[in-house]
Amino acid sequence: MAVPISYNVRNLGVRWRANLLAISSIALVVAVFVVLAAMAAGFRTALRSTGRTDNAIVVQKGATSELTSGFTRDAADRVLVDGRVARGGQGAPLASPEIVVVVNLPRRVDHSLTNCTLRGVMPAAFDVRGGIRLTAGRRFTPGLFEVIVGERAMDRFGLKVGSQVKVQKREWSIVGSFASEGSGFESEIWGDLDTMAPEFHRDGFQVLVLRLQDPANLAALAKDVADNPAVQLEAKQERQFYEDESGPTGKAILGLAVFVAVIMGVGAVFGAMNTMYAIVASRTREIGTLRALGFSRRAILAAFVVESAFIALIGGAVGCLLALPANGVTTATNGPNFAELAFAFRVTAQALLAGLAFALSMGVFGGLLPAWRGARLPIVSALRAG
Repeated sequence: MAVPISYNVRNLGVRWRANLLAISSIALVVAVFVVLAAMAAGFRTALRSTGRTDNAIVVQKGATSELTSGFTRDAADRVLVDGRVARGGQGAPLASPEIVVVVNLPRRVDHSLTNCTLRGVMPAAFDVRGGIRLTAGRRFTPGLFEVIVGERAMDRFGLKVGSQVKVQKREWSIVGSFASEGSGFESEIWGDLDTMAPEFHRDGFQVLVLRLQDPANLAALAKDVADNPAVQLEAKQERQFYEDESGPTGKAILGLAVFVAVIMGVGAVFGAMNTMYAIVASRTREIGTLRALGFSRRAILAAFVVESAFIALIGGAVGCLLALPANGVTTATNGPNFAELAFAFRVTAQALLAGLAFALSMGVFGGLLPAWRGARLPIVSALRAG
């Protein structure tokens, strides 16, 4: 015969001070875990949403990022003649050759210098890359020292449309701002490729983005590019390329979340255990009465474990609520190009469910030993206690 659930629910209110302490400790652990998981999810999303699945990105063979890549215009032309590359209205290949430069700019908050990605592109980049939407001003004019700035870079560096940004010894006019569906491009500054290249002494390209006629041809295109000894290039799916770049940092952030949560979780388990030991000690006579009424040791064990799980789930729910305001908070870390990548925390349903599961596990483990002790009490000695 099982102990009624109502018995556990009523006891939560009777000993509310001890229960509140356990709930608070578990809530804190869960809140920290969910916030760190939201940070990892936001970072991965920023790079995962960068690029398209029907685009291929061509970089130097062996390059680990855009910044470490570099190849000649002749090598790019050899790739562009491939028949699997989509063509525009006038037969021109839908491609975006680009250069990538890291520059130092002062942050708005503390004015300390940090890295920012400066990308030189041609007008075709807006069609090839996709998802680029002007939010203010206009596009830069080819041949002029003009740039457009991603919204997150605007905020991080305190830039404004109509002002200027100094890069090395040149003042560049900010003529527009843009958004890119939350991708990493929003942390960048874009300008005209042919204007930027001489300023940074670049003769070739670092990236070549291609729109494919059929995304299913990517594997064959990648093989042909890799097997061509004249170019020393490799091609990958654009979105996968950026997602792979986020791997080490994303895993490090998630690993930090797990490590911190485990360390704090051990303390929370001991806190829950102490609380349950105190509850068992104060209810020794109740336990004896329940046993005398015919409830088995297994029923007593289950009752106290369920009560501990209730307490933990309440703490987990509170922790999830405490973590919700972190959703959308913007921060930044070093991205794949050694430049600052701004991204927003994303409190996902998976993170909330993981937080509740973590809280439940703390409650079960924290209540198991005290429940076992209570279930093993002899009936006669339990009735005489108190």
